[in-house]
Amino acid sequence: MNGTPLTILAIESSCDETAAAVVRNGRRVLSNAIYSQIKVHEEYGGVVPEIASRKHIEQINQVIRAALAEAGCTLDDIDAIAVTYGPGLVGPLLVGVSEAKAIAYAKKKPLVGVHHIKGHICANYIEHADLKPPYLCLVVSGGHTHLVHVRDYTDYEVLARTRDDAAGEAFDKVARAIGLGYPGGVQIDRLASQGDATAFELPKAHVDEAPLDFSFSGIKSAVLNELNAAKMADRVIDKADLSASFQKAVVDVLVEHTMDALDMMDVSGGIRTITLAGGVAANSGLRMAMQKACDDRGLCFCMPSPVYCTDNAAMIGVAGYYEYLAGVRHGWDLNAVPNLILE
Repeated sequence: MNGTPLTILAIESSCDETAAAVVRNGRRVLSNAIYSQIKVHEEYGGVVPEIASRKHIEQINQVIRAALAEAGCTLDDIDAIAVTYGPGLVGPLLVGVSEAKAIAYAKKKPLVGVHHIKGHICANYIEHADLKPPYLCLVVSGGHTHLVHVRDYTDYEVLARTRDDAAGEAFDKVARAIGLGYPGGVQIDRLASQGDATAFELPKAHVDEAPLDFSFSGIKSAVLNELNAAKMADRVIDKADLSASFQKAVVDVLVEHTMDALDMMDVSGGIRTITLAGGVAANSGLRMAMQKACDDRGLCFCMPSPVYCTDNAAMIGVAGYYEYLAGVRHGWDLNAVPNLILE
């Protein structure tokens, strides 16, 4: 762009947040508008895709108008449109992709499809002006648990992933079993602060052939066994203690695997920066434990503010900026890819 400011309108609708943002030069967020559907889905204990899709259709135009108004600009001031096209729920994704294509076509603007997980990783650039690749990122969300070597702004290598449940999925399932509300991760985090993390001994799975990979189905089953045993013995179980023990077991695995990956990379790569990304990156226990582990090793540690951990369009605008600079452009055949893989 030869020093010319690049302003991107970003749209995110992969799950149950309808979001739009205006981002300038990949680091400066001019606006970040979010309509959350949490209240809508609370009574169901989770996201209902059909309802989420309808709510996105109802809200997306208003959210985009709000983002433009907050940024003090119009569509004529926008240089490119960035949109999440996967992974996520196919109906919600289609709403965002269709909206982005319509705006790009009507205003003759370049269209840039963005990988949702890349967006989460790029959220770290918003508040950390000095952050630049290479670094190691732990991505923890409702649908994904990845260890990613960020080699460059658009060059990613997945070092490890979950073999079954993602960390966020495990949090939600355990919260439902304990009898807490939705979203489960927030409720577990709140209750864990009041409990004894050593009250229950819960397993930490290890995958022999891939020691960096994650598995959380075993710990979920262990919690269910504790609950069932208490019920059969007519014994009241302390939900705060169980929440604290579960959270600590998950956090310990996440931090340990991250440090193990760093040790493996350090032999040849010399990576000295760790970042967090994804909805579970807002978890207070994980944030504190990762900060301590990095401090103990003298590592640089970056994490987004909680508002940029959960789904938002600002992160899509940041990722879209770097994809745009790398020459990525999509045509009118851009489609939703619900199972899009990070490669």
